[in-house]
Amino acid sequence: LTGVLDDCLCDIESIDDFNTFKIFPKIQKLQERDYFRYYKVNLKRPCPFWADDGHCSIKDCHVEPCPESKIPVGIKAGSSNKYSKAANNSKELEDCEQANKLGAVNSTLSNQSKEAFIDWARYDDSQDHFCELDDERSPDAQYVDLLLNPERYTGYKGPSAWRVWNSIYEENCFKPRSVYRPLNPLAPSRGGLGSVCLFSWTGLCLEKRVFYKLISGLHASINLHLCANYLLEETWGKPRWGPNVKEFTRRFDPSETKGEGPRRLKNLYFLYLIELRALSKVAPYFERSVVDLYTGNGHEDAESKALLLDIFRDTKSFHMHFDEKSMFAGDKKGAKSLKEEFRLHFKNISRIMDCVGCDKCRLWGKLQTQGLGTALKILFSEKEIQSLPENSPSKGFQLTRQEIVALVNAFGRLSTSIRELQNFKVLLQQTR
Repeated sequence: LTGVLDDCLCDIESIDDFNTFKIFPKIQKLQERDYFRYYKVNLKRPCPFWADDGHCSIKDCHVEPCPESKIPVGIKAGSSNKYSKAANNSKELEDCEQANKLGAVNSTLSNQSKEAFIDWARYDDSQDHFCELDDERSPDAQYVDLLLNPERYTGYKGPSAWRVWNSIYEENCFKPRSVYRPLNPLAPSRGGLGSVCLFSWTGLCLEKRVFYKLISGLHASINLHLCANYLLEETWGKPRWGPNVKEFTRRFDPSETKGEGPRRLKNLYFLYLIELRALSKVAPYFERSVVDLYTGNGHEDAESKALLLDIFRDTKSFHMHFDEKSMFAGDKKGAKSLKEEFRLHFKNISRIMDCVGCDKCRLWGKLQTQGLGTALKILFSEKEIQSLPENSPSKGFQLTRQEIVALVNAFGRLSTSIRELQNFKVLLQQTR
């Protein structure tokens, strides 16, 4: 892969160098920090679109939840919007609750009214979300140590896995008319037309092209992780994981994919640029002293924030960012309508992740989808981020801890994908 990417003024070689020498080493370190390694997720939410066809029984599909005793005290004590030491001060919380009780006009609301208020608040909070967020208060939501449950090939495949991707592409994605996905066992036969892929963006505006590329790039990134962390052999109960060149070729070689493979990989680079842009835009939010990345360990928290701010400086130094101002720039009414369509399509895709049968695949699918959704939320909240107060939380723009963890880890996965792609280039040269 070489040259300039479509719909932006950036070339692949520049991204490779920037990622390898600046981003990848730092984002790897950041993901190992306590604040970013523990992710709360509900893996028991039912699939909202079709009858569940059973969970994967392969042992590598299993996710081991984290014991309560292992979670840093500042993480499990804090509510979803509170990540600073001050916000987690229980004395202050008690004082606030007491003041609310004393100042309440009427505390005799019916349960039905209380539920209605909660629903309204949840609706208001969801208006800027591109993702369906898990309810962290649910008894089924558990903390998972991401370092102990790495994303890799589990053996989960076939009709169940394809139904998920088929629903994403065919029902929830703006896509070029000619995109052909020949491995899909659920797709109707298209006769001899499948042998040639004539790629055309006819009828798709920039925003819809971007949407398709984001989903295709996410799909390519996930496939790259599976190829790079493949179960090569298992002897005496000791598995050996590593890169599988044959699997990589099957998924990305032009002759194996009717010319689609390289385009999928280019979409991975495009997605990397989008999330990189979001990180550079959200920097002011984290540069404020009110944000501590609080875990309860003051020394660790300070180091985590310093490393995160260092990464932000690197993202700002990149000179070929994607220009999101070109999106939704038409007449106000049409632009607003298109943005809302964009948001609802992506929100639906995040709900489809609850239909993934393999728990480990579901975990990483939900995390990376939420990370991308958070990046989109950031890109469309620039004015709110610029007007943030320095010493108090903002009501105009807010990130939950779950969104922050997903944003960093999702970008970390993309950074890893591009690094692994360099490894596969070397391995392919060695096999020729």
